[in-house]
Amino acid sequence: MELIEYADADMMLIALASALSRDLRSALARRERVLLCLPGGTTPGPVFEMLAAVELEWARVDIVPSDERWLPHDHPRSNAGQIRQRLLHGPAAAAQLLPMWREGANPSEAAEAMGDTLKPLLPIDVALLGMGADGHVASLFPGAAGLDRAFADDAPPVVAFDAVPGQPEARLSLSVPVLRKAFSLHLLITGQDKRDTLERASGADPLDLPVAAVLGQASVHWSE
Repeated sequence: MELIEYADADMMLIALASALSRDLRSALARRERVLLCLPGGTTPGPVFEMLAAVELEWARVDIVPSDERWLPHDHPRSNAGQIRQRLLHGPAAAAQLLPMWREGANPSEAAEAMGDTLKPLLPIDVALLGMGADGHVASLFPGAAGLDRAFADDAPPVVAFDAVPGQPEARLSLSVPVLRKAFSLHLLITGQDKRDTLERASGADPLDLPVAAVLGQASVHWSE
């Protein structure tokens, strides 16, 4: 794990947008198509908006959410919807967004279909993840029924959770093997409570603090 501390959140977001654009350029130089993984939530929104203005060959970039609530992608709380709203304009409008929601499917069917879509595109070239104060990343929440299957070496690319502790909707999430194999992995966290969780996660059982499963590959960006 590489921990990068910033004096304030604005500096962190600017530096992170620069790092992601650098990594995307490197990926575009070595692969015909590039897979970019992005989180939901409000914290990374300014990063998306900065990235949207960067001149890249966005038409060669596929974007997948790290996870998704079981909501239509035009719902205000949809991760894919937030990515579309805050990133897919300006130069970045040429990128291809791959939403996890499937009309008429149930979560398990959608997870399987999304996995089939992703298999020829993997590995992820550039990934940005967030982390909750409980140590969850993507939709890998401590205590979720069936969480262990998302950590298995033979886990499918996308797993579905019918129920997640403290969350109102079913969830879909990229699995741990997919996240671990990302060529470039960045973790964005803010606040002392999450910093404390990060410190506890070092050496912790990933089933207790799922972020522990990806720390070995991550560049962690933190500010108060």
